[in-house]
Amino acid sequence: MKKFMLVVLSLALVVGYAAPSVFAAEQYKIGVLAPAVTHGWVAAVAYEAESRLKELGDAVSYRIQTSTNAEEMTAQLDDLMTWGAQAIVAFPQWEGMEVPMERALDAGIVIVNFDIVIDLEGIYRVSGDNEDMGVQGAHYIVDKVGTDATVVILEVPTSGSVSALRKKGFLDTVAEIAPNLNLLTYATQFTREDGLKDFSDILIRNPRIDAVYSMDDETSLGVLQAIREAGRTDIKVITGGGGMQEYFELMPENDDIWIQSALYSPRMVRDAVDVALQVLRGETVEEVKIIPTTIVDRTNYLQFLDANSPY
Repeated sequence: MKKFMLVVLSLALVVGYAAPSVFAAEQYKIGVLAPAVTHGWVAAVAYEAESRLKELGDAVSYRIQTSTNAEEMTAQLDDLMTWGAQAIVAFPQWEGMEVPMERALDAGIVIVNFDIVIDLEGIYRVSGDNEDMGVQGAHYIVDKVGTDATVVILEVPTSGSVSALRKKGFLDTVAEIAPNLNLLTYATQFTREDGLKDFSDILIRNPRIDAVYSMDDETSLGVLQAIREAGRTDIKVITGGGGMQEYFELMPENDDIWIQSALYSPRMVRDAVDVALQVLRGETVEEVKIIPTTIVDRTNYLQFLDANSPY
C-alpha cells in the first residue's frame, strides 16, 4: 500500500511539474516584409517593428526581411511561408505584390499591410490618413499664400497609393477652395538628394513659385536646400510628411518660410504588429485602422521633438 501511494504521489508531482509547459500560452510566428532602407523613415519602420516584436517576448517568434523590389519581396514572402509564418506584416512599396499576397492568404496566413493599399479581400491594413494629408496640405498652403498663387506639387509615382492618395486629397481640396491656383506637377522621390536635384531644376524653369506641396520631410529638406542655394525668396510655404526630427528643428529657424509636416509616424507599424497578434489570438479587429493626421509647424513643433527617435 505504501509503495502504491508513493507511485501515485510521484505521478502527481510529474504532472504538476509538466503542467506549466502543457498549458503555456501559444507562441505565434510573425514575419515582417519591409523595403531596404532608402531613407530614414523606412529605416525607422523596420526599427519600430522589431522593437515591438521584442517587447512581445515569448508571445511571438519573428523574422524580418528587407527587399529592394517586388521580385525580391515575393521571394522573401515565399521564405516566410516555408518558415511557417502565421501572420505577415507587409510594407509593399511596389506594384506587383497582389498575386503573391493572395497566395499567402489562400494558405491561411494573416496579412496586415502597413501603409500601402493592396486591393485584396481579407487583408488587414494599418495606415496614416494619406488622403487627409493632402486635404490638410491644401488648406495650409491656401491659408498662407491665398487662392491665386503658383504651387509646385512634388509627387512620387513609384510609391503607389501613398503618393496617389496624398495627391488626390490635395487636388480635390484645391478644386473646392482655390480653383484658380496655378499648379505645376513634377515627379521626384522620397529622399533629400532627389528633392535637392529635382527642385534645383524646377527653380530654373520657374521664376516665380509661392508654395511647394511636398509629401515627405526628406524631400522637403532637399527642397529647402535648393531654395537656399539658389537665393530664392519668393517661396513662402513648404509642406512635408513623416515626422522627421531634423525637419522639425528647422521650423523655427526659417521664419521667412512656413515649414510644415503632416505627422505620419513610423511608430504606426507597432499597431500593425499588434493587429497581427490580435487576429491570431482570435480577437475581433477592424480590417482597416486609419490613424488621423496631425499638422506640425513652428507653432507646435516642440510638442513633437523626441531625442530618442531614430528618424
